[in-house]
Amino acid sequence: MCQLLGMNGNTPTDIVFSFSGFAQRSREHADGFGIAFFEGRGVRLFVDHLAAADSPVAELIKRYPIQSRNTIAHIRKATQGRVVLENCHPFVRELWGRYWVFAHNGNLVDFAPKLHAAFRPVGDTDSERAFCWLMQELAKSHASMPSVAELTHTLGELVPQVATHGTFNFMLSQGDALWAHCTTKLQYLIRQHPFGRARLQDEDIEVDFADLTQAGDRVVVVATEPLTTDEPWVPMHKGQLLAFVDGSVACQAG
Repeated sequence: MCQLLGMNGNTPTDIVFSFSGFAQRSREHADGFGIAFFEGRGVRLFVDHLAAADSPVAELIKRYPIQSRNTIAHIRKATQGRVVLENCHPFVRELWGRYWVFAHNGNLVDFAPKLHAAFRPVGDTDSERAFCWLMQELAKSHASMPSVAELTHTLGELVPQVATHGTFNFMLSQGDALWAHCTTKLQYLIRQHPFGRARLQDEDIEVDFADLTQAGDRVVVVATEPLTTDEPWVPMHKGQLLAFVDGSVACQAG
């Protein structure tokens, strides 16, 4: 299946270290990759139908320390949809005057919801259909941007309706929070003071975060599989939906 990576922090942080290891996983998941960085209300989106291990776009990301408080990355192993650019995650849509970014790991069987004109898929993946349906139903449920707690409650009612169709591990952000939902496998890690050293699981790279951070910095990293070998990753349980804000768990459902 696909691989997910997300980051949420209380201060803009680059993801070069984590992405360098994450990109190596595309040798087994070679059907494209993508990464989205929030900067204020704007989003930098990079996608490529090539494997991240071979993509010049991925090389740019490894060498360009873009700083963001919310980042979502995805490595694709296709289950539905062709290996083309429009099927590469993350997907982006606008709702309530804000960009929303979504990436999915899994396979949804017989998921064909009715979609209105405002939210239609461009590609032919189950993932983009699910994202469009979530955006459509959120728009029906709230007239304007609600609080993170209210959004988590609404998502907690919507997500199980999709998850009945199969595996629905996903990450979602509108720039203020990062939501992560687990059907089968997701792990998260909170880095905060006192910072220590970390070594990547997929690359021979080690970093001492004490040299790169301030005492008040805090960041959460979420991934399908742990990215480092020497940090306390926490597994999420089936059906759990977590909302991360400022590098901490803000609320949850499931």
